[in-house]
Amino acid sequence: MLTLKGEHIYLRALEPEDLEFIHQIENDETIWEISNTITPYSKYLIKQYLENAHKDIYEVKQLRLVICNDADTAIGMIDLFDFDIKNKRAGIGILVKSETDRQKGYGKEALKLLIKYSFKHLDLHQLYCNISEDNEASLNLFKNQGFKEVGLKKDWNYLNGSYKNEYLLQLINTNVH
Repeated sequence: MLTLKGEHIYLRALEPEDLEFIHQIENDETIWEISNTITPYSKYLIKQYLENAHKDIYEVKQLRLVICNDADTAIGMIDLFDFDIKNKRAGIGILVKSETDRQKGYGKEALKLLIKYSFKHLDLHQLYCNISEDNEASLNLFKNQGFKEVGLKKDWNYLNGSYKNEYLLQLINTNVH
């Protein structure tokens, strides 16, 4: 089982016990914009997802990890998605669930751990993320870890009757190839 340890948090693989936590996240309409979700997920579907979560990133093209604090409490999720081994890249997304756990450095630490893992163990050349132009906290988080703005996708997401722009940011691993 994959565990990546930081100073105040650690990242671990999904477990069957995460069903309720994931169900809460996936069905929280206030964060649907971040994940491009438009319908709720049933516990049944999430249970099926968890049963297959052990599959290799090379097979399922994604890796979802739980962010846990020092008290072994799940506080968020961090994902690699659209894993592309040929081009050595993947998308990355992060969510710290509770507002009371935000702005405490947990997201920063989780992002650092996954960047290091992606470049060192998965041999990726680049990571990218897509962030709504009004999500300043996420833009700052990723930019502070070296991600560069490389484009603005105009009218990219339709939400509550209007279109929103979305930034594309990239982090190129300059230590290899």
